[in-house]
Amino acid sequence: MSKHTILIIEDEAAIRDMLKFTLSSAEYDVLEAPNAEQGWQIASEKQPDLILLDWMLPGVSGVSLAQRIRQNEKTRAIPIVMLTAKGEEDDQVQGFEAGADDYVVKPFSPRALVARIKALLRRQDTEAGEEEKMVAGQMTLDLSSHRFMVDDQEVRLGPTEFKLIHFFMTHPNRVYSRVQLLDRVWGENVVVEERTVDVHIRRLRKLLEPVGVADYIQTIRGSGYRFSVVEA
Repeated sequence: MSKHTILIIEDEAAIRDMLKFTLSSAEYDVLEAPNAEQGWQIASEKQPDLILLDWMLPGVSGVSLAQRIRQNEKTRAIPIVMLTAKGEEDDQVQGFEAGADDYVVKPFSPRALVARIKALLRRQDTEAGEEEKMVAGQMTLDLSSHRFMVDDQEVRLGPTEFKLIHFFMTHPNRVYSRVQLLDRVWGENVVVEERTVDVHIRRLRKLLEPVGVADYIQTIRGSGYRFSVVEA
């Protein structure tokens, strides 16, 4: 298997150098950018396997760049790990809603960061190896082309929402707690708050509302979430 390529978008040279050393030692190919504009140019041209994105960039913020990455056809499926000194829950929610797949608060352990990156890339590789098409009610999920359709209309999902709907479609009619969803979708070795599940479920429902299938994902009070086809 060829090496994964990771793009670091970070304005502080010392942190960028530390990240480059850490990732190179873990046998990743590394690309670098000191600001959002150069980061966007590299992301769109090189299409790395994962992006480490600093929140506080000069000029255009990391949050704004994450939104741009998610809105572009070529880059929307690239996992994003947000790096930030902002550790409050509201900040984390803002980062996830902008399109981040994971959120690492500075200062952080390089080993823990590599573990999170490995977990994200492992999920990407697993999905890339599956060439199948799943259908549930009006929904069709095509893993080989990474497309999600409702009836004949494509719905563009971020990587985490894609993984969530993939899990739900392959595990229908059963209630899963937030902890179970974290383990099954994010990975057992990834430390993410339970609140993260609610944020991504809310984002997924918001994307499904215009095509009339948001109610396929049901909240079971006190227990978690269930995916079940609701006939129109």
